[in-house]
Amino acid sequence: MSPGLDTRSKLLLALAGLFVTSLVVGDLIGVKLFAVGGTTLSAGFLPFPITFLLTDLLNEFYGKQVARTVTWVGFSMAVFTLVVLTIAVALPASPITEAADWSGVRQPDFEKVFGGSRRILIASMVAYLFAQFTDIWVFNRLKTVTQGRLLWLRATGSTVFSQLIDTAVIQTLAWQDALDLKTLGGLILSSYLGKVVIALGLTPLVYLGHGVVTRLLGLAPVRLDEAGNIVAPGP
Repeated sequence: MSPGLDTRSKLLLALAGLFVTSLVVGDLIGVKLFAVGGTTLSAGFLPFPITFLLTDLLNEFYGKQVARTVTWVGFSMAVFTLVVLTIAVALPASPITEAADWSGVRQPDFEKVFGGSRRILIASMVAYLFAQFTDIWVFNRLKTVTQGRLLWLRATGSTVFSQLIDTAVIQTLAWQDALDLKTLGGLILSSYLGKVVIALGLTPLVYLGHGVVTRLLGLAPVRLDEAGNIVAPGP
């Protein structure tokens, strides 16, 4: 009988699974815009703070190579989602959906919602790769420079840089033909400032997650040398 997964492997699966789910769900609901206090935001804004926290934990306890691998897995699942949505939109609707008493989703509504989601997915995939690899690089660079100290600095610093790229790219690609320049600029600015505020607000959760993993699960963060390479993977 083969041995079961160890604690570090189980945690990696859980973090990666939640990361990919948050990414794909955020892409699917990103087509909806909502207003808070006069500020317009995309509904995809809701699950993405979770990805900030998960990226930091993956970097902290598994290193940049694992974080990059999870990034590529997330990208692959976004591509898979795009393919499935494209096929689903193209499928011919059943005649029963045209009945007057049909209470389900009609083809024009389905195409409008999920066709819009496809546009968000494409924009998100482009922005996602640039932002994620920037986040990973900045996080590990700050961890190396501070010799593993100042967790808050690398957690928030990496988000500040990466989400500027992510927000500008995804909002421009997704809405450039639908919104005027002033509205688009306001959406980019409000989304980015919101992400920065959330990143700062999540700092206690980063420390909480760090404490849970180290104290309750007994796992140590990876240690890096001056070049940012792992020298001690932790137990």
